[in-house]
Amino acid sequence: MIDSAPESVGIRSVGRFVPDTEISNEQLVERFDTTDEWIRRKLGIHTRRVAAPDQSTSDLAVGALYDACARAGVAPDSLDLVICCTGTPDHMLPAMAAAVLRKANLLDIRGFDVNAGGCAGGVFALDVGVKYIRSGEYHRVAVVIADTVAQCLDPEDRTAHAIFGDGAACYLLEACRPGRGIGPTLMRTRPELYYTAFTERLDPPGGFPNRFSGPNYMRMDGGGVRDFALDVIPDFAEQVVKAAGTTLDEVDLIVSHQANPTLLRRLMAELGQPETKTVVVADRLGNTSGSSVVLALADAVDHGRLNPGDDVLVVSFGSGMSYGGTVVRWCGPEDFGGEPGRRG
Repeated sequence: MIDSAPESVGIRSVGRFVPDTEISNEQLVERFDTTDEWIRRKLGIHTRRVAAPDQSTSDLAVGALYDACARAGVAPDSLDLVICCTGTPDHMLPAMAAAVLRKANLLDIRGFDVNAGGCAGGVFALDVGVKYIRSGEYHRVAVVIADTVAQCLDPEDRTAHAIFGDGAACYLLEACRPGRGIGPTLMRTRPELYYTAFTERLDPPGGFPNRFSGPNYMRMDGGGVRDFALDVIPDFAEQVVKAAGTTLDEVDLIVSHQANPTLLRRLMAELGQPETKTVVVADRLGNTSGSSVVLALADAVDHGRLNPGDDVLVVSFGSGMSYGGTVVRWCGPEDFGGEPGRRG
């Protein structure tokens, strides 16, 4: 039996997981013709986290899922659905969600993957999860966003190695009381900018037996991404807050995809907002693709910068070029109902 559709859906908790291995600028200087000063000035990054040789994307995802459940004080087996968003799955088939459920020993829970265009997944995948809660059929949905982009970088691409890190984060979604939770979500795609950021398959002599085989390297037009963010995102952010019935001045916090700290500072200036109104984690984690915006939310919660009743503008953008945004009125424990039973 399907329950009546809830009016509001909230984020009960956000989980995070980043690898232990840390790569400093000094270590990059040993490998590439670059300097710590150049990396800090151009990108604003001083360290990034990368997966160990024995860590796969699903390992990071399981860590984020467990963390989200622990923060909410709920058992992982109380989940109704697990949605995984990634552009770097362990295997092309089956879905990474199946790997996550297997490793977490959640053998009676359904799951599937979405590929929302890398960095845009922080909002696109969230909207997918929200719609499943609003269907009335699912009470508790985990949306896990994980990528190991640093594992598919060209060994000779010094800029990509300076930018990207690996990481995972998880939204735990439930119905909440009216007036709180996730507002209208806007999503856009600019396919004419398809090759601004993409992975390129490298074929050895003789080719591969099928079109999906072989290594893929991340390719990014840094200037194109910068121009897109500064030209497109400010007006889009205005559209998002207008749809939510608020303004940029009125929201308490602005959390954007962590492309790099230098770009984030320029974006805040274009928005006419102080840098103190945003959250930066890319300086120490690097650009972790779709999980970056969720890792920033977790950081804001951990440091008391995001509290129940606050309005936070969440904007993500990435390859495609795809971009999405929403305003979330942050929930506290009292905004959710009693412990729901897992659906059959």
